[in-house]
Amino acid sequence: MDIPKDQMSSLLDQGLFDSAQMLGSFLVSSSAVNTETSSPHVKAENLVFLGDALFGEKEYRRAIYTYKQALQHCKILPKQNTACRTSLSRSSSPNSINVSAINENEVKFKIILCHCALSENRAALAEMEGIPSKARTLRMNLTMGKLYRHSRHNRSAIACYKDCLRHCPYILEAITALAELGVSSKDIISLFPQTPTRSGRPPFDHFDTSRWLQRYVEAQCCIASNDYKGGLDLFGELLQRFPSNVHILLEIAKVEAILGKNDDAILNFEKVRTIDPYNLTYMDEYAMLLRIKSDNSKLNRLVHDMLNIDATRPEVCVALSVLWERKDQRRALAYAEKCLRIDDRHIPGQIMKGNLYISLDRPDAAVVAFRAAQELRPDLRSYQGLVRSYLVLSKIKEALYAAREAIKLMPHSAKAIKLVGDVHASNPGGRDKAKKFYESSLRLEPGYLGAALALAELHVVEGRNGDAVTLLERYLKDWADDSLHIKLAQVFGATNMLQEALSQYQSALRINPQNEAAKKGLERLEKQMKGVDPDAPEEDEENDVEDAEGEADEGYKSIYDVLLQKMLQLPFHHFESKIVHVCQSILMEGE
Repeated sequence: MDIPKDQMSSLLDQGLFDSAQMLGSFLVSSSAVNTETSSPHVKAENLVFLGDALFGEKEYRRAIYTYKQALQHCKILPKQNTACRTSLSRSSSPNSINVSAINENEVKFKIILCHCALSENRAALAEMEGIPSKARTLRMNLTMGKLYRHSRHNRSAIACYKDCLRHCPYILEAITALAELGVSSKDIISLFPQTPTRSGRPPFDHFDTSRWLQRYVEAQCCIASNDYKGGLDLFGELLQRFPSNVHILLEIAKVEAILGKNDDAILNFEKVRTIDPYNLTYMDEYAMLLRIKSDNSKLNRLVHDMLNIDATRPEVCVALSVLWERKDQRRALAYAEKCLRIDDRHIPGQIMKGNLYISLDRPDAAVVAFRAAQELRPDLRSYQGLVRSYLVLSKIKEALYAAREAIKLMPHSAKAIKLVGDVHASNPGGRDKAKKFYESSLRLEPGYLGAALALAELHVVEGRNGDAVTLLERYLKDWADDSLHIKLAQVFGATNMLQEALSQYQSALRINPQNEAAKKGLERLEKQMKGVDPDAPEEDEENDVEDAEGEADEGYKSIYDVLLQKMLQLPFHHFESKIVHVCQSILMEGE
């Protein structure tokens, strides 16, 4: 053998894929293995070595082609050698040259991983179904479950995930997937192995004092069924057993963000950043909360850190979208779409895309984005987005259907009940119903400020400003929230109680100095107090427009100057004198 295979194997084991790829080209082209008398299994093994190097270099299409060549050589192996194909060893020595070290199923799985990396799920699933079920490893079953789920073959996905847990109950992503696919906690726990060992104890001890894994299953099932309060309680119990657990803190923060407990969620995300500053999981959710709080300094720092960690992650694209939302919404949309090109199942990307489409006055496109998020996992935010989109489109029936669907999924959710109130409030004839739904929402969750603000707005619309003031002042006794102060300032401003409005805007800014709504409201109010129409354009703005036009003219003039100078530097025969005359005429007009 011209090229020692043990050296090739060593390069691959040490991750030196570029060197392995170059050496592999010598290996597969060696005259010693390309003669008609050479064994097919030697050619196959060499091709697998080269395929592994290409896979390591992320040249997935070349790797697929090379692996398939190896499988073709496996097919022409003599029948008496087929039993040798089950060896899992990659390395081979000169003494074992007549024994195949190729496992065809392992090679097929490598092809599957290449297709997955290229987002070719259908091709990957077709290859996976060619591997006999008894030959599938734990990793193969988990990958197959993901592929079935992506293809919306939920029953087959459930079967694969269940098979994983029967072999190993600690595959937490399988537990989460089964919960999201609607499998009950009882059914999931029943999958855990119960066969006693020689010591007489089962390999998975259900009678452990903490029962932490069962609690984890129950928590994920609560979240999947939109019982967010139950899920938070269970995760809180787990956090007592495992303090500073990044995974549990992230799960808690994510649920708190969905519930609108923004301050608590931000606190937990910051704890995660303290424990593990290089974590990117759910950091796009954190970015969304910082935007809501108008905390631009923290948002800038977060995005900067995320870009330095791994700019290719979908979370980073969503965070960039959040960062650009107020400056350039089209650029923000481009980042949201980039996120979905990286991972079309990334729910925050779909939510962000939908919100941006609403801001860009494209509610039809927003509906598509929110529906996509809903198909992945129906949670409160997708329903809120759908209701908003349908109301912008004046599709009251569709909005009401989406809101009622949310209540059906989340019967004990104050936020789902408020959604129905929002739909009724959009119609003058439905305001009495809206009031009842808002009040029901507040009875169910007295601290839900979203319903309190909506009810206050309804009072204002119907001319009951006194009721709105009473409601907001009652809530401000228990909750120091900037949004309550802003709403109260708006009510005072509408009733010409300008001094009281000023006091409320200042209170809002003391709580959150970065609140853009409070800044703009205060600016308008100060104009009103000076007797100036807040909607009238300022003289400075008009001058700015004139200056901009003048600058544009100067810019065009300078361009023509440069063009003429360049042309005059050329030999005269390179252009017609008429062109020079035209340019000179333009310059004279500019003067």
